[in-house]
Amino acid sequence: MPGGTRPWGKAPRASEVAARGLAFLVIPRLTGAMDHDSFTTFAHRLADCAADETLPRFRQDTAVSNKDTAGFDPVTEGDRAAERVLRTMIEADYPDHAIRGEEFREKPAQDGSPWRWVLDPIDGTRAFICGVPVWTTLIGLEKDGVPVAGIIDQPFLRERWIGSLFDGDPRLSTSTNLPAKTSGRTDIAAARMMVTDMRAGEYFSDHEANAVARLAGRVQVVRQGLDSYGFGLVASGQMDLVVEAGLHWHDIAAVVPVIKAAGGTVITWQGKDLQATDGPITTIAAATQALAREAAAILRG
Repeated sequence: MPGGTRPWGKAPRASEVAARGLAFLVIPRLTGAMDHDSFTTFAHRLADCAADETLPRFRQDTAVSNKDTAGFDPVTEGDRAAERVLRTMIEADYPDHAIRGEEFREKPAQDGSPWRWVLDPIDGTRAFICGVPVWTTLIGLEKDGVPVAGIIDQPFLRERWIGSLFDGDPRLSTSTNLPAKTSGRTDIAAARMMVTDMRAGEYFSDHEANAVARLAGRVQVVRQGLDSYGFGLVASGQMDLVVEAGLHWHDIAAVVPVIKAAGGTVITWQGKDLQATDGPITTIAAATQALAREAAAILRG
């Protein structure tokens, strides 16, 4: 049943996290030998405890604040509470790791650690406040500024993707019945494309909106409004292409390893690899490199 028992087993509630001082987390330290299994063990705990903060507030008429005086950038206590829990757990087990999140200031690394977590506790807050279960919790991990592991978690639907690229070995695990491979599609005319909102003035400039409309005219199917859930669908072969602009690094860092581990690729509209930045990011997530390159060429006109 959606929103019910976790498919990954029972994890302590956020209140227990504080009460137990995180003593329940007996996990190999990520500063040592790092692989998909050790990351996955901890990542499941992170996502489960974040869900303990988001799910009770979902479809509950939660209070909404606006972070953007010139537009609408909503935030809820679910966003803040989930990020607090994630930060608390990471700092307790990996105090030398840096943490970059959407809602609070960045915590720098200590002792020269190469690791940084990138957190978006509710990606798709607009969907969250409208009761639409396409928002996700995004948890990414970088080494020396390069995304090496990530989670896309939709707890209401109990769907989770965990991807890693450690030691050149891409691996993707998913929740029950979710495929762990992209469609492999290369033909743009047969592609299924997702974009959150095609309107100019929301996420796209006028020029960008025209470019997306041009690409939309070349694909087979276009869906809007799936937020970061669309990236998970690309990783499972249900969608072939996601095109976005105006993203922040916390919106995409966790997505890159998931898509790549599924056999896909993530590039900018200019055809380059994504890099951490404070500015807006254009993004193409595609089932194959060939599909991404053709989409980028059409977007550039």
